Amino acid sequence: MLVVAALGGNALLKRGEDLTAENQRANVAVAAKSLAEILRAGHRLVITHGNGPQVGLLALQGAAYKPEEAYPLDVLGAETGGMIGYMIEQELENALDHEHAVATLLTQVLVDAKDPAFQNPTKFIGPVYSREEAEARGKAAGWSIAQDGDKWRRVVPSPQPQDIPDMRVLKLLLDQGVIVICTGGGGIPVIRRDDGSLIGIEAVIDKDAASALLARKLGADALLLLTDVDAVYRDFGTDDQTRIASLTPDKARALDLPAGSMGPKMAAAAEFAAHRGLAGIGRLDEAVRILEGQAGTSVSSGPRDNTGQDND
Repeated sequence: MLVVAALGGNALLKRGEDLTAENQRANVAVAAKSLAEILRAGHRLVITHGNGPQVGLLALQGAAYKPEEAYPLDVLGAETGGMIGYMIEQELENALDHEHAVATLLTQVLVDAKDPAFQNPTKFIGPVYSREEAEARGKAAGWSIAQDGDKWRRVVPSPQPQDIPDMRVLKLLLDQGVIVICTGGGGIPVIRRDDGSLIGIEAVIDKDAASALLARKLGADALLLLTDVDAVYRDFGTDDQTRIASLTPDKARALDLPAGSMGPKMAAAAEFAAHRGLAGIGRLDEAVRILEGQAGTSVSSGPRDNTGQDND
């Protein structure tokens, strides 16, 4: 099978950890071992990843240097894609004893300049703060801020991905048997100008939505959205919480899940599964078991729906 594996932020940085290169590399080394198991199980692999904390940190560093000359988010997205891709590439090569070719591709992703997301920033980036500190930083820098769990963070526009202009290059690499790391941080957001040329735009695309689009365009057999939670739960956090093992795309869309965490993953899973094969959500270290239907939550148009509700 061709598998697109989307690494959640925990693969690079666990919540509360300092955003140091050492911490990120240690986490990536663990992630690489799980990714290697997908390949050893006989599957082909494309890897995507998030970049929220990293792109936010670069924005802070740039503002500390010359605020009036700070780099735009598309450029910062390219920088983080290179940095994170390098770490994943190297650690995966190490985990595979350098038996496979691995390459990182900075990937442009087309968005609509008129997307309503530009008027309603929702994508978390950067470190977490107390509410007081977030409000102070937001006021000084002109940020939008929002609550993220018990903390507060900067939020930026997150338009829907429309197309992947670099698809031809991706397919060339896959045809040569290369393990590709791409669409980092949801891809580098670009818009198409009237003359057909592309130009970057200030935004951060949701990694899960971009991964679902990528998987569809590649004709992938499976999309794995890998995180630090073992599955999707009904009534999560309560005494009545129950794991959802599998469900259809329509029932996945009907679930009421948090917009800041599991909601985008389930939306992406439903989008992919409605058009293609299996979408799975679960823990990174259980990736192969998710593919085999033995762990996580799977979304597919097939008969495996055990949400506890009658199938339509």
